[in-house]
Amino acid sequence: MSPDSLEQLRMSHSMFGKMLDDLIRDAGGPGFFWQLGVLAGCLLVAWPLARFVVKRLDARYETSSFSLRLAVVSLERAMFPLFGWLLVLTARFALAPLASVSVLRLALVPLFGITSLYVTFYILRRVMSGNGQLHGMLVLVEKVLTTLVWIGMALYVLGVLPDVIAWMQAVRFSIGGKQHINLADTLMAVVWILLTVLVAMWFGSWLEDRLMRAPSLDTNLKVVLTRIAKALLLLVSLLLSLSLVGIDLTVLSVFGGALGVGLGLGLQKIASNYISGFIILLDRSVKLGDQITVDKYTGIVSQIRTRYTVVRNGDGETLVPNEQLVAQSVQNHSFSGTNVRVATRVQADYSADPETVIALLQECVRDLPRVLPDPAPAAFLVLFGESGIEYEVAVNIADPQNGKLGVQSAMNRAIWRTFQQHGISIPYPQREVRVLSRAQAVPSVLEGASAGE
Repeated sequence: MSPDSLEQLRMSHSMFGKMLDDLIRDAGGPGFFWQLGVLAGCLLVAWPLARFVVKRLDARYETSSFSLRLAVVSLERAMFPLFGWLLVLTARFALAPLASVSVLRLALVPLFGITSLYVTFYILRRVMSGNGQLHGMLVLVEKVLTTLVWIGMALYVLGVLPDVIAWMQAVRFSIGGKQHINLADTLMAVVWILLTVLVAMWFGSWLEDRLMRAPSLDTNLKVVLTRIAKALLLLVSLLLSLSLVGIDLTVLSVFGGALGVGLGLGLQKIASNYISGFIILLDRSVKLGDQITVDKYTGIVSQIRTRYTVVRNGDGETLVPNEQLVAQSVQNHSFSGTNVRVATRVQADYSADPETVIALLQECVRDLPRVLPDPAPAAFLVLFGESGIEYEVAVNIADPQNGKLGVQSAMNRAIWRTFQQHGISIPYPQREVRVLSRAQAVPSVLEGASAGE
């Protein structure tokens, strides 16, 4: 804050101190009660105006998502103090030439502070509440902001705010040995950074909603454009906020060099996953809604984040690093279709006719839940084993995100029932053990020894 601005703040606080004296002097007089009446009238008029706007907002966002409705609640709560502040401000300037307005001046402080808080909460919730993981951080930020705003209003009312700012300006330190700044400038820079970042994130969230509703754009392209836009908005907001408080941007070269070294040494995997995420989105090998199998997991791609991709199936959600999707083999069941093959193997005795077994296998799994009629189930003779003939029967399902184990279990149970009904046995390895008596064993040993000689 410049010396001229600080002097103007001191003058305004001296006038505010005079207003307190006027308020104490007018207490109990007719002017005091007239101001209380005007204040009450302004608030009574503000209440129906706020209710009208709140009803319009409720009707507009009634079918919106939970995060958006949560943000609108803060905006609705800001309506009453906002209309009250506007009406009281108008009454103050209208009555200032005629009578004392110290009560109205005092009322403007909390009305403006509460309005600013709820508007800030609205922006924060629009930006952060869409992610459930950030809910705790959102609550913490709101509590910190509430505390700071009320402390600031108290300092302003008591008239000690200029003294606090003067003390912070006396605390100085240097950045990179080139530029000296004080604590007040640092706090002001933090405030500007928070404000510009909030505005940038809010605009990025609004732009994301618009892009996601665009029917002419591919889903992956929408995600790429959203990420690039948010990154550019954050960068511009940071640079703009630092410039507004007079910090030379060249001093950030030291931090930029340190960041580059950190990315090169300790953040290789993070950088690799980040770049891999853009590669996945741009080459469209994996898209939102695709059914994929990576490693031992099969499911639907529900999110493609900066560091990982979320694969959802019947067992929950799996976080797969983006680098794994680029460097390893991935089976994309939705690349040319949405069906997934589920197979199981079984052995039948050599006495059973293979053609009959194949027909029974195809028939017993045809009407199972989740099994698609087209393509129809298929059975194959795989090999001739030691104990029996091995067969494989395969079906197709359209919902692998619900898991394949349940389908395989239903297929195995149906095969067991069918084989039992038609008298087909499932062979198992058999071993014949012969127990020889001592009289039979000795000649056998001698015969073996003679043969060896």
